[in-house]
Amino acid sequence: MKIAGICLVAAFLYGGCHPQMGTQPRYEPYQRSDFYPDGAAMRPIPTGAVARGRPNPADVFQSGRNGDVLVAAFPLPVTRELVGRGRERFNIYCAVCHGFSGGGDGMIVQRGFPAPPSFHIERLREAPVGHFFDVITNGYGMMYPYGARVAVPDRWAIIAYIRAIQLSENASLADVPGEEREKLEARP
Repeated sequence: MKIAGICLVAAFLYGGCHPQMGTQPRYEPYQRSDFYPDGAAMRPIPTGAVARGRPNPADVFQSGRNGDVLVAAFPLPVTRELVGRGRERFNIYCAVCHGFSGGGDGMIVQRGFPAPPSFHIERLREAPVGHFFDVITNGYGMMYPYGARVAVPDRWAIIAYIRAIQLSENASLADVPGEEREKLEARP
């Protein structure tokens, strides 16, 4: 009796596993179809569609570029909160190699890893913000790409913080606003 029951259950299970899903009608790529008026089985990609998981190359915020040109200006307002967030993210992702002051002397470098360039060299002080966005996203030289690890808004925050530390290390008295400069000059 047990064997008959097992056979009956097996027959029902086998009947439910028929490969009809794998053999249903379908079209091959570029095959002709009489269903659509244009005769093509493949449908055109809707205008403005962006591949899932890929940034829209026309969106400056997502790509750091305006066409093929790296952007020179931030695509969002640079606020104290943005720079603060950038400092947090920089300390997590970047300081291990670049150091907390951006001098290229992080802990990994102190342990023998090749040093990245200092953010305070002229080439990087004059680089457009899109350059930093591209390097964070895609990597450069020995630097691993962080596009999958650091969210787009956080990349811009890190860049804002990099600009802040560049300014802090390379500022002159002429860069200080008038009222604040007077306070500094009045100190004994």
